[in-house]
Amino acid sequence: MASVANAVVPGQRLGHVQEYSAGPGTYSHQDFLYASVVGIKKIIEAQGELPTLTVQRENSQSAMPEIDAIVTCKVVRVNPRFAAVNIMVVGETPCKDDFQGIIRVQDVRATEKDKVKIYNSFRPGDIVRAQVISLGDARSYYLSTASNELGVIFGTSVAGGSLVPISWQEMQCTKTKAIELRKCAKPM
Repeated sequence: MASVANAVVPGQRLGHVQEYSAGPGTYSHQDFLYASVVGIKKIIEAQGELPTLTVQRENSQSAMPEIDAIVTCKVVRVNPRFAAVNIMVVGETPCKDDFQGIIRVQDVRATEKDKVKIYNSFRPGDIVRAQVISLGDARSYYLSTASNELGVIFGTSVAGGSLVPISWQEMQCTKTKAIELRKCAKPM
């Protein structure tokens, strides 16, 4: 069984194309290999050629979100009251089942809750680290990004470039250097 430290989520950078060849569960983009599925990163050595990098889904029990668990999720849609997300990883364990979550406007940050605008905090496609605060209703878990280490950990700009955090509420496009608003997670 692979170690939990090798768990990856879609869009996570795995290596450089000069070091590895892309295998199942991965794709290459601009000289880097990225995970295309939630799973475990594996390297398959081959004689005389580059090692193959793959991401395999495990056959074990799926992780279940619990109250106070830290989850990694992907924003699927936003509206003025909340951001709807799909939970992909609970703690360090990838989810096999689909779990939906909601980050409500009052749960985005700890201070100045009345000034929060969801569209300035999250956009569809963003990868977010959040904490489960309630099991919610029958459809969704309620999540919070109010802590400093919670928020957007990966995003794509309008121009298609990766976003790099420059403050707790701004990210900069690596392509165009344009600044976009997000609720950024402090690096751990």
